[in-house]
Amino acid sequence: MSWSLTLSVQSNSREDTRALADALITDEVVIWASSFEHFSFQLNEDKAKDLRAMLNTRMRGLIAVDSLLASLVDQSECSSTQGQ
Repeated sequence: MSWSLTLSVQSNSREDTRALADALITDEVVIWASSFEHFSFQLNEDKAKDLRAMLNTRMRGLIAVDSLLASLVDQSECSSTQGQ
């Protein structure tokens, strides 16, 4: 018996969604929706605990990239308001 999970990902913008997909490029095959609004990837493992571990690893990576993107937006907004 094997375990499978498909995760669909969409961020606040196409650019951010693209950055999230790029973060997975070395680990997963990313499948884009025809609209390029979101993408998905599939995890397959023989054991449920291995699937959970792989999901946790991928989610930590996505969360890290999302946090970095949010930080860059915050810094950009701060610098643009300071110049006014």
